[in-house]
Amino acid sequence: MGEGDPIRPRLESHYAQKDFWTRAIGFVAVGGLLNKAHVQFLEARLIALARAAKRVPLDNGNFPNEPTLSEADRADMLVFLDHMLGMLPVLGVHAFESAPAVSTVIRADAAAPVAPLLYCAGKGVEATGYEASQGFVVKAGSRAVTEVVPSLQQNWPARATQRKDLLNSGVLVPDGDALRFTQDYVFTSPSLAAVLILGRHTNGRTKWKDAQGRTLKELQEAEAGS
Repeated sequence: MGEGDPIRPRLESHYAQKDFWTRAIGFVAVGGLLNKAHVQFLEARLIALARAAKRVPLDNGNFPNEPTLSEADRADMLVFLDHMLGMLPVLGVHAFESAPAVSTVIRADAAAPVAPLLYCAGKGVEATGYEASQGFVVKAGSRAVTEVVPSLQQNWPARATQRKDLLNSGVLVPDGDALRFTQDYVFTSPSLAAVLILGRHTNGRTKWKDAQGRTLKELQEAEAGS
């Protein structure tokens, strides 16, 4: 992520030099609303959000500070940023989303209870998590196995790489004979969460269970039928 003035040389440079770079998403404003300081403010905020969420590795060589803006300009840019953050998930970009607090995860019926905590256990480790609008959240303090089975590395190498990324970013840290989550972390699905916790391919809808032993699949089916 970043700002460029002009933008075309920046895009051409990325296309030629960065293997991971496959697409760009740009935001513009009519009437000359955005100046260089505005764009630098947005860049600094987005990088800070991505660093906090740790959902993707960052290739940025620098982490800029926010420029000084007037109170009015700052307010305008915060509104602009909110619009960006609202549109990016629709475009498939979830790099800036941190896990919501459990107390804010309410079902469609306002009178319904908070989404239930679920548990995933195996190989001497246990993790807790819950469903949220952003995806499936694994709670801080959950534990994962230290090694993945060979078949995961061979057949689903992207999953093994994603696990390494969590270690490199500090989301997972060694803790005795296991790995520990240092923060609440959002996964795109319960299955992906279970795979990275247990180090093997598994179905998250049957592996995650509530305190009464009901699987996530059973809970979803019961809710759909109610």
